Amino acid sequence: MNFKFIFFWVIGCPVILLGSANSFQEMLESFEVRERMISEELKNNLENSSLYSSRGDMNLFLGRFEQARSDYEMMIQIKPELEVSHWRLGIAYYYLGDFEKAAKQFESYHNYDAVDRENGIWRFMSQFKKSGLEEARKGLLKYEKDDRPPYPLLYEMFAGRLEPEKVFTEIEQANYSSNYKTRVLFHATLYVGIYLELVENNQEMAKNLLKKAFENKYGQSTGTYMWQVARLHYHRLLAEESLPRK
Repeated sequence: MNFKFIFFWVIGCPVILLGSANSFQEMLESFEVRERMISEELKNNLENSSLYSSRGDMNLFLGRFEQARSDYEMMIQIKPELEVSHWRLGIAYYYLGDFEKAAKQFESYHNYDAVDRENGIWRFMSQFKKSGLEEARKGLLKYEKDDRPPYPLLYEMFAGRLEPEKVFTEIEQANYSSNYKTRVLFHATLYVGIYLELVENNQEMAKNLLKKAFENKYGQSTGTYMWQVARLHYHRLLAEESLPRK
């Protein structure tokens, strides 16, 4: 699979446009280059929170979760007011296995944005890993306002009120344009895949859906933060699958 990508800097975070000219390996090498460039800039600018934010993103995209955590925490140390909105730190905690801190970070973000059910899903995931299904469902964050598709459907699924396959049935029945449907399906395949992995222990179907999220045209063409997470999660499943069984 080949990609072409260009970096745009928006509020200190990279947006990556993917096409067909450069290889997947070259994308990762570009993250390495950018991480080294930021590290050089930081030598003379240690109080620049945006640089720590950007380097944290590069480290997370490279699967260096401990380094990402350190950068994100330093960003908050410099600007404490950023903590309440820092869901990216919660994701770093999650992949480091610090599920209690992850859950607290996503709960904190709920005070910043009480609409975003994607954040609530990550808190569920953290609670599930920490305390199991019953506690995770009991602790689901509450939402009163509507959210973008397919998150109302996904949240019902995580709450146990909607079967995973029904998420896709509802999407198929909705009158979305082709491009918007592709975007909705990116989110659906990512989180239904994670749900099947966590809650139903259906690793094979989870892997298939996460592969679809990774290969989704919207995800690859935008290279959004969550597409990078989908890529990392999918390849993590593949790596775990290759480990020898005890």
